[in-house]
Amino acid sequence: MADKDKKVKKKKAKEDAPAEEAPAAAPAAGGDRQSSRGSRKAKRTGSNVFSMFSQKQVAEFKEAFQLMDHDKDGIIGKNDLRATFDSLGRLASEKELDEMVNEAPGPINFTQLLTLFANRMSGGSDEDDVVINAFKTFDDDGKIDSERLRHALMTWGDKFSADEVDEAYDQMEIDDKGFIDTNKLITMLTASAEDEEGGEAA
Repeated sequence: MADKDKKVKKKKAKEDAPAEEAPAAAPAAGGDRQSSRGSRKAKRTGSNVFSMFSQKQVAEFKEAFQLMDHDKDGIIGKNDLRATFDSLGRLASEKELDEMVNEAPGPINFTQLLTLFANRMSGGSDEDDVVINAFKTFDDDGKIDSERLRHALMTWGDKFSADEVDEAYDQMEIDDKGFIDTNKLITMLTASAEDEEGGEAA
């Protein structure tokens, strides 16, 4: 008999609880609907994105996100990007800002930003011609001088550290004379995982 009373009490408590919670949940479903949808979408895919980066990288991305999120609302918008470019001393056009914001399928929260970086790092957004042309500038009869490439990577643009170059070189085939096969390198950088498993086309 006591068990039956407990079940009835639990059932009544469950029926009463949604009625009490509904008013509190209603405001959240109001004006921020688009933003919360983006957050839910990001949370569903988030675990895969976070596993692609080391803890140190995630911490660095988080710091960068916080620097770019000027209004501190947890989402990087066009005004945040404009303020970031302004702080770097560069004026960005409306078109550039729109293109950057529209690169993401939803609001750019931290998880979405990581997803964008992951896509970039996997070659998802870079055109293959850009990668091919970049490495073709170092090409000499189908080979790239690894020391010349090392110097370029550590000197210009987003400078690599010696450790970062060594880590990248660990992934490449470098012959006894210090040369990298240009076609193999381009294939490695532009091929999808399936292509690499199936064999090289070059």
